[in-house]
Amino acid sequence: MKIQTFQKIRVTILTLSFILFPVTLNYLSPVVSMMGAMAGIVTGSVMVFCGQFVIAMFLGRSFCSWLCPGGALGDQVSQARKKRLPVRRVAWIKYAVWIPWLGMLLYFFRRAGGVQALRFGYGTQGGLSVTGAPALVAYTLVVLTFFLMSLIVGRRAGCHILCWMAPFMILGRKLGLALRMPSLRLVTRPESCVSCGRCTSACPMSLDVQTLVQAGRITDNNCILCGRCIDTCKRNTITWGWRS
Repeated sequence: MKIQTFQKIRVTILTLSFILFPVTLNYLSPVVSMMGAMAGIVTGSVMVFCGQFVIAMFLGRSFCSWLCPGGALGDQVSQARKKRLPVRRVAWIKYAVWIPWLGMLLYFFRRAGGVQALRFGYGTQGGLSVTGAPALVAYTLVVLTFFLMSLIVGRRAGCHILCWMAPFMILGRKLGLALRMPSLRLVTRPESCVSCGRCTSACPMSLDVQTLVQAGRITDNNCILCGRCIDTCKRNTITWGWRS
């Protein structure tokens, strides 16, 4: 499959995920997961987070480039606002949010006497997330926050700074690499790199891809395996690979 066709398919699916966000909001919500934990209920969002951790061992952060509604919004905004982020200076912020949230989630389960039930559709009505005014307000706030973050701060800023799902995938990816498990990754041929910088300019996650290529290994935790660097490279320096 030509990379241009691949990108069209990826963007189409990603856009569809944003259109369906009123349906899927609660299945991705950290708030709904805490509400369920207070009653000892493992919600659909908790199941999704655990699934992201496991799948990331094999597919990295592909969810971010294929299925994430917030990522879809960030990608679209970045077409107009191409400002790059100082990734290393801001990436820690999401952990300052995620670690206390995870601690509270575990605390609520413990206070509830452990897991009492599994309910994938918890907090939804007929499987739909946005069915009333409160849910509509929550949906609007999430969309507006991710939109403004990308517009004001820079490319996919919400992914770097606010995303509560990214740590699950980052940790899953790290575990997969540590265990040397076969996984999808970007493979490089440093000897063919001419330092044109196209790959770095194209990266939606503001990574210095050129430096990673010249180092011979692209395993950065912020890489979402979108393949845009492959698309822009004129010398086929970067390709897909399934390796341990």
